[in-house]
Amino acid sequence: MAFHVSLVGRNDLSGEIYRQIRQAILDGRLRPGERLTATRELAGALTVARSTVAIAYEALIAEGFATSRTGAGTFVSHQLEAKGPASKTRRSTSRAIRVRDVWQTIPLPPHFLCAARYDFRTGIPDASLFPHRSWRRVVAHALRSRETAVGLYGDPAGSRDLRAAIARHVGVSRCISGSPDDIIVTNGTQQALDIIARVLLEPGDVVAVEKPGYLPPKQLFKALGARVVGVPVDSEGLVVEALPAEARVVYVTPSHQFPLGMAMSLPRRRALLGWAEQCNAVVIEDDYDSEFRFGGRPLEPLQTLDTTGRVVYVGTFSKTLLPSLRLAFMVVPPSLREAMYKAKFVTDWHTATIAQNALARFIDEGAFARHVRKVSRIYSERRELLTAEIRCNFGDYLHLIPSSTGLHIAAYARTASLGEIDAAASRAFDLGVSIQSFPLDGKPQAGIMLGYGAIETSRIAEGLRRLRTCFDERVSRRSKAA
Repeated sequence: MAFHVSLVGRNDLSGEIYRQIRQAILDGRLRPGERLTATRELAGALTVARSTVAIAYEALIAEGFATSRTGAGTFVSHQLEAKGPASKTRRSTSRAIRVRDVWQTIPLPPHFLCAARYDFRTGIPDASLFPHRSWRRVVAHALRSRETAVGLYGDPAGSRDLRAAIARHVGVSRCISGSPDDIIVTNGTQQALDIIARVLLEPGDVVAVEKPGYLPPKQLFKALGARVVGVPVDSEGLVVEALPAEARVVYVTPSHQFPLGMAMSLPRRRALLGWAEQCNAVVIEDDYDSEFRFGGRPLEPLQTLDTTGRVVYVGTFSKTLLPSLRLAFMVVPPSLREAMYKAKFVTDWHTATIAQNALARFIDEGAFARHVRKVSRIYSERRELLTAEIRCNFGDYLHLIPSSTGLHIAAYARTASLGEIDAAASRAFDLGVSIQSFPLDGKPQAGIMLGYGAIETSRIAEGLRRLRTCFDERVSRRSKAA
């Protein structure tokens, strides 16, 4: 890599080259053993005489910052202990640059950075089950494709092959009606929601979300200037009667409500669509882990029931494959297609082409369907074990919420508050167990979520045993305090 040296406005050219390279070595930007740019090459880049660079290199060698090997070049000395990159000197300002207040209210998700041996976090699939060999093969094929060889920007809506594959897949697996033209490929669900919000929302518009619900969409809508209103849920899902009439958009997780886990009933789904038509609103249907259903009859998606073009269906491959692939999609009604297409274009132009082409082939070959069937059997086993253990060993602490879909189960704490659950979760993490809690609207008790995607089946029992000790410790402290 060519090293950048600035000589603009400098007089002592050799000295300036020496000082800037010396400082880069001290800062650690040039590491011990790294080869310096050849004198002839650096001289040409700086438009100076080769002797000017040679003098600077000789000074570096003389002071022990570099060594020279005949026929090989000049290298940073191994005798130097590299330091970490120094912080840049910043211009002093009379006032700090002000950011919008909303960014002070949005935390980063630290729990995604903290893996544990007994990992019950939600929304994380088992990476060890990912079909690496099959995926490498389809990626290799994508790298050899004509589209990759040409090296041009792609279609903002996504690869035509992938959109066609997705349309076939959701048409069969979820009875979603839509052509490839109705599909837009995105970098994860969150970008899909961002595009929808850009197209539909003005600052101050009302967005209705489930309460309790999935936090990142709420934070996104809030960051974009929308007024976010929480709407309660019950055993049938979102309470439609509680929706604010002025809501422009409603965000729901009807197949597997997050975090509680219930499915929205068919009467409630029809009521929501009727409300959206009456109030001229759009419904975002986040079908984030509907592929994993372990009981009960499947309910028709809102998008399938929709007859007036009010539903934007959002799906993702983060749970079925890997979150790191950042591949998701929207099925949009015809009235929104052009605007959504343009919004994707101005956001990032298009999602990575190689990954799209690989996924298209992966789906068309049937490898995706086989993978989902395989992991579903494993996740089903984990779910049954986790559910049985909770009922058997946590009945005095937790009330399990019925659920037949997804990659996590949820439970109400019978007496513990959110603070007590968080304290138990913190203690559990010290013991290698990771769980997540959530507040319950209008109730002193809290809830917990236990995911079974990331944890190995053989570790579930021991992880729960350790968690149980944390609950027992909490009760013991409460008794002593009383």
